[in-house]
Amino acid sequence: MPRLSVLEQSIATVGRPNETAISNAVELAKHCESLGYERFWVSEHHNHPTIVGSAPEILVAAIATSTDTIRVGSAGVMLPHYSAFKVAEQFRVLDALAPGRIDLGLGRAPGSDGRTAFALNPLANERPAQFPADVRDLMAWVSGTSLPEKHPFARLQAFPQGDTVPEIWILGSSNYGAQIAAHFGLPYCFAWFFTDGQGAAQALGIYRRSYQPSDRHPKPHTGLCVWALAARTDEEAQFHYSSRAKWRLFRDRGVFLPIESPDAAAAHPFSDSEQERISQDRANAFVGTGKKVAAQIDALANEYGIDEIAVVTWAYDEGVRRLSYQLLAEASDLQSAQH
Repeated sequence: MPRLSVLEQSIATVGRPNETAISNAVELAKHCESLGYERFWVSEHHNHPTIVGSAPEILVAAIATSTDTIRVGSAGVMLPHYSAFKVAEQFRVLDALAPGRIDLGLGRAPGSDGRTAFALNPLANERPAQFPADVRDLMAWVSGTSLPEKHPFARLQAFPQGDTVPEIWILGSSNYGAQIAAHFGLPYCFAWFFTDGQGAAQALGIYRRSYQPSDRHPKPHTGLCVWALAARTDEEAQFHYSSRAKWRLFRDRGVFLPIESPDAAAAHPFSDSEQERISQDRANAFVGTGKKVAAQIDALANEYGIDEIAVVTWAYDEGVRRLSYQLLAEASDLQSAQH
């Protein structure tokens, strides 16, 4: 069984304030730490009515100071929006709060629409092309190593300094991120849940074939992020999945809304074609009992030779979501894996 981690997306729910999603994230991190999960990552999205986690660096700080052992980080910081130097400073501070437990996941995608990306950074159209150079600079500032002598910022240092440094990951759903991760000798996590696995084999193959060893990571280190929901019975799991199933249907039409209760989602008057689409989603989703979902994850990891799996779970009822992570942890025997 691969190591298991958590991706938290701070999902808005109908009838509840957005702040609930943020406070739930902190409590879920403590819960997952007690269950034996390896990492707890938070995502970055902007101007998104469903995913309201817009500032991972702040949420990581809250989680890091509320936990003791689990690794905490971003999945990821969308680097083209920001100064690489400022991101390095932020994550050096985070590492000072939780030494040796901070992950810095980096992405190139905007995590938003074009107008929002421009509002975040007026150079939004130009910055993605600088991503490789920004990653290089960020790696140096985070680790305290030197930039090339003629680099205009070669004398800059990101403080606070310390005995430990954040672990940098590259995140993506295309070949580009895989190539960047391989070039710099960094761990790479493919966003399986973005694409339903399309492109994963090719991206992972490119990553492994072109990997250039680094001091911290002499060998390639691979991850996948999957969407999953576990319950005590298959029927319960499928019922609670109704919220996600309806959301996916509307997302594909460009409609992004807070998720509804499973009762409200199931009562929607779907057309025959919509029902067929939802049935296909249900058949392919990692949804069922803890043992069933754990077996699906294990099989996927074995098929692609994956070291770690990050699991993202949505549920209208927070208790259902917490139970899902508990059942998956129990079926995967995470507590025993810690010892």
